[in-house]
Amino acid sequence: MIYVEMIYIRVEWSPSSGQFVCSGETEEANLVEEAELRKLLFAWHEGSGYGLQLKATSQKQGLLLSPYLAVDYLAEPRPLLHGRLVWTNEALWLQQLAKLLREVMAKRWYKPSYTCWREGKSGWKLDVPENWRQLLEVLEAGDMREAEAYDFAETWLNLAMHEYLARPEGAEVSRGWEGRAEAHADLLKGLKDSGAVTANEWMLEEDWLTAIGWREDTTPFRVCLQLVEPYAETYVDGSTSAKDDAAEWRLRFVVQDRLDSNRFVEMNANGTRLHAQQLIPTAWLPMLNDKVSEQIAKIIRVCPRLESDYQPGKLSEGLSDDEAWTFLTTLSFQLVGAGISLFLPSWWDDVQRQKPQLRAKLKSTSHSRSGKPVLGMDHLLAYDWRIALGRVVLAEHEFRELAEQKKRLIYLRGKWVQLDPALVDQIKAAMRQMGKKKTLSIQEVLGMYLPEGGEVIEELPAPREKAVPFQVRVELNRHMQALVKGLQKTQSIPQIGTVEGLQAELRPYQREGVSWLLFLRRMGLGGCLADDMGLGKTIQYIAYLLQTKAEEGRAPSLLICPTSVLGNWQKELERFAPSLQVHLHYGPQRLRGEFLTEAVRRADLVITSYPLALSDVDELAQMEWRSLCLDEAQNIKNAYTKQAVAIRTFTAQHRIALTGTPMENRLTELWSIMDWLNPGYLGSRSHFQQLYVGPIEKGGDGAAELALRVQRLVRPFVLRRVKKDPAIRLSLPEKSEVKAYVALTPEQGALYETVVQRLMEKLDDATGIEKKGLILSALTKLKMICDHPALFLKEAEVVHRRAAARSAKLARLLEMLDELRREDGGGCLIFTQFVRMGALLQAVLQQELGEPVQFLHGGLGKAERDAMVARFQDEALPAGERSRIFVLSLKAGGTGLNLTAANHVFHFDRWWNPAVENQATDRAFRIGQTRDVQVHKFVTLGTLEERIDAMIARKQGLSELIVGSGESWITELSTGELRELFALRREWVEE
Repeated sequence: MIYVEMIYIRVEWSPSSGQFVCSGETEEANLVEEAELRKLLFAWHEGSGYGLQLKATSQKQGLLLSPYLAVDYLAEPRPLLHGRLVWTNEALWLQQLAKLLREVMAKRWYKPSYTCWREGKSGWKLDVPENWRQLLEVLEAGDMREAEAYDFAETWLNLAMHEYLARPEGAEVSRGWEGRAEAHADLLKGLKDSGAVTANEWMLEEDWLTAIGWREDTTPFRVCLQLVEPYAETYVDGSTSAKDDAAEWRLRFVVQDRLDSNRFVEMNANGTRLHAQQLIPTAWLPMLNDKVSEQIAKIIRVCPRLESDYQPGKLSEGLSDDEAWTFLTTLSFQLVGAGISLFLPSWWDDVQRQKPQLRAKLKSTSHSRSGKPVLGMDHLLAYDWRIALGRVVLAEHEFRELAEQKKRLIYLRGKWVQLDPALVDQIKAAMRQMGKKKTLSIQEVLGMYLPEGGEVIEELPAPREKAVPFQVRVELNRHMQALVKGLQKTQSIPQIGTVEGLQAELRPYQREGVSWLLFLRRMGLGGCLADDMGLGKTIQYIAYLLQTKAEEGRAPSLLICPTSVLGNWQKELERFAPSLQVHLHYGPQRLRGEFLTEAVRRADLVITSYPLALSDVDELAQMEWRSLCLDEAQNIKNAYTKQAVAIRTFTAQHRIALTGTPMENRLTELWSIMDWLNPGYLGSRSHFQQLYVGPIEKGGDGAAELALRVQRLVRPFVLRRVKKDPAIRLSLPEKSEVKAYVALTPEQGALYETVVQRLMEKLDDATGIEKKGLILSALTKLKMICDHPALFLKEAEVVHRRAAARSAKLARLLEMLDELRREDGGGCLIFTQFVRMGALLQAVLQQELGEPVQFLHGGLGKAERDAMVARFQDEALPAGERSRIFVLSLKAGGTGLNLTAANHVFHFDRWWNPAVENQATDRAFRIGQTRDVQVHKFVTLGTLEERIDAMIARKQGLSELIVGSGESWITELSTGELRELFALRREWVEE
């Protein structure tokens, strides 16, 4: 389209929007539409996307040009050639100014605005050559006065520069400027905050441009200010003056060659050479005095307090201690920011990095007559105060003497140290805070030391906001160093040699375990040997007994264990340590009164059960035991049961716990065992509950970190090795686990749905303990139904011919046993948590398989249990006498037994606690096993067994770190979650 009509183009500056408005008008005063304006004026302008990127004004009567695009376009406008255009006078003047600004930007005739920077903003201004007059001539041609036009030109340049630096074409300039701008903005902000910037100029503009690196200093040298300490004056060339205790801190100048830093001239604060023999380079002579004088004036402008009181316009040559401190900590930053090079004492960086420490230096530990340290959690350790300032360590009296001098910088023992008054007050307050008791217990030292993995005990808060932070540390004495090293690195403990009287060869890891127990004994600390089942905790404790007898002579120790393993302990002691005198305190004919006292006096070891430890507590608690060992120590996991309370009253020189599962369900169980081993180490139960148990068991942010802290606290007193650890090198056969999935019979399905329906009806109105009781009761009932209907219905008699048909689990078990008989004929263990289910299994299996089946449960006496174990283990027995199928109740047979004749383990019903199930499995998978062990876990499809089995697999991460997994967590689920958990999926009920 050819425009025959004349169009007048107007370009105006809009201060409110910070942009230019471009519009067009015909001879009839009609405004040109913005779409036509884009084509007419910008069809050839690449920078604006050929007009498409330009925004229209709100009335659609013009186009907006940003300051940088206005420079780019107006400097060389390219409208359509067939348009008849007339630019207004103002538009023509802006075109001429745009050409000049484009040249200014191309030739970098601009500089940062010092005025803007002093106001905390960034800005740019013109910096044209003095003989360049064209700009002024153009500006005079406009309607504005020259000063107004110049201000407008700088405003346009400033806005255009900000836009230019953000665009790709300005990237090079932007990269060079950003570092300087940010650094100087931070400096200026700091100076303003400190009150250094006032209405009077503290720095000339040229100084500022040089300081930020925009202007290059063309002189061949730089004039540097140096602070010289009074005691050992060291010159730049390395020479050192004699010490003068009466001397002051001094300021002087070092004039240094810009190209060769080793070439310099030293001058005093007033510009006189210090060494007449130093030659001044000829090239420096014409300007040296002027530059030094300029530097003196500049320093006084930046830091007026450095001006001499006696010689105005000169620097103070001598500074007091307080003035030197102010120079180092405050004035030096202002001077560097002003572009003044400084030489500070070489030690100042180190002094600044010093983190003051308040140390409690432990005194030597007392010894027994035998030369062994007398320690224990409640043992008190005296200490003296030490204050560490960098590498200088002061005794308490030295620190107080120096504090009285009230100096900030002190030259002490060949080192400079800082003694800030805020620091002095803080250290004194900390010593008053901790100094009341004058002793620390081993419990306090370890409880604060071990979790952090270092020396730090506590970082005390500063008494006021700007005080210097510092840490209180403990300096361990020789015995405490040995204790901590042994607790953190078991391998560092001296290993025992051959144990006299032990009828066995200890494996390397077992020797390490015995050495660890003996180390803890010498230190008076209890320990938990928590090796995997089958790794030989029994033989390690037996070796410990033999070694303590050899070192200390005869004295009775007490072993408390479950009734089911009393016989096992007797047999193992007879086998491995026949020289030990063992007294069994068990049975209705057990010794009492004086007879018991005499028997104990003659014994090396007394063995009894947990029930008898409670019933005979009055007699057993009166005796002094060399060591007290709890086998299967999870029996005291609840600290408030009568049994656990009774055992805590026993007196022993050393306490040992043997258990593969120190944590079964909750962290409080771990606390109970640890508090028995080392009373008070983990604090009170309520404190431990609040600090760790609640946050960890609830999960969420920080739970894993807290669990790791508990692990660090506990690990030094728990020695745990697992069979799969390559360092153990057991050469055990393989263990594999498989799930045996079964369905429900119609009878089981009907019973299951009835129990779930009744539970849900009651849950809506139940809360608190009542709700938990309903859930746990329903869990038990549903487990029974999944096992066998007769178990749930409490049927007195069962028709065994029909028994398998009523339970898919039982039918599948019979099939698997029949298959195993045909394949390898090995022994098998079958675990159930219900005694009545065990009796049913025994009866049905004997009838269906036609071979003897044994059933071990808690109601059997010791002699019967021992006989059962022997009958199962003795492969030399005739086929009719030996029993290869062993049914065990999980509680009575899940721990302490050695049943390596079995190579198959069946978990008929699930305890839903991996640790407990693994303990039971390890009756067969342990040292002495020569065949691969296969573990079969029954899971009833469509029921809560299937869902909980999957949930356990998902939640074992944190459990394996520190916490066991039990059933109590189910009671915390919502009603909706419980409904989903318990609901029966009918597709898995047999027709």
